[in-house]
Amino acid sequence: MPICNNRTVIITGAGGGLGRAYALAFAAEGANVVVNDIRLEAAQAVVAEVAAAGGQAIANHGDITTMAGAQSIVDAALAAFGEVHVLVNNAGILRDRMFVSLSEDDWDQVMRVHLKGHFCLANILGRRWRDQAKAGNKIDARIINTSSGAGLQGSIGQSNYSAAKGGIAALTLVQAAEMARYGVSVNALAPAARTSMTESAMPDVVKPPQDGSFDAWAAENVAPLVVWLGSPQSAHVTGKVFESQGGRISVGDGWRTDSTRDKGARWEPAELGPVIAQLLAEAVPAQKIWGS
Repeated sequence: MPICNNRTVIITGAGGGLGRAYALAFAAEGANVVVNDIRLEAAQAVVAEVAAAGGQAIANHGDITTMAGAQSIVDAALAAFGEVHVLVNNAGILRDRMFVSLSEDDWDQVMRVHLKGHFCLANILGRRWRDQAKAGNKIDARIINTSSGAGLQGSIGQSNYSAAKGGIAALTLVQAAEMARYGVSVNALAPAARTSMTESAMPDVVKPPQDGSFDAWAAENVAPLVVWLGSPQSAHVTGKVFESQGGRISVGDGWRTDSTRDKGARWEPAELGPVIAQLLAEAVPAQKIWGS
């Protein structure tokens, strides 16, 4: 039996790339899909693909960066399918510049789409699920956020994007802790795949193979993990950041304390040099994130 049968999922930025792959994969597993994209024609094209494969979907171009726009997306989902069980926050943009070359608009645009875009829909649905749980209804809901290797370890020329994606990873931890009592699990994904964003950032890396071998950068490779996270099977998993590229899946470790020195008293500035040097020497080397 399909693992998302009769579940309704809202996917933002689903008119292409990863979002399109998620929409098709969720529909193939029995989910009703709200294909949200600011480009209505792109969303409609994905809906047509879902329908051609026998699935159920509607197109929507509501604005994820305002509460009114987010409410309209939820309202459309409820009108079409009666309930929402899964939110996949996928939409994003790039405004890449070296930090000192960023404009205020470069910063604000990325923060609005990524961070505020993650907030609005999740806040509206979170309140809905909380109220239903408090009324005695059993909730089995999911929020799946999108971080990035850039957000976990930084990326030169992407300070705005990295800051937003790092904020999303932290947001995921807080949402998971707060929403667990209501039957909502929250996880994040740091995907590496061929999309319009990665093609512009690293075109030589993400080219499809010409020899018919496994395409490690295909967006479809990431979709199975997202579908599983949206399914009833994943209810016990929350507050995690998963990395996915090709056939590889791993759990992001995030910030951690490697080693400690405790003097038992206040340090003097002049004595800290060798202490910091020793701490850094003992630190676990950071691992490169796929695609970062």
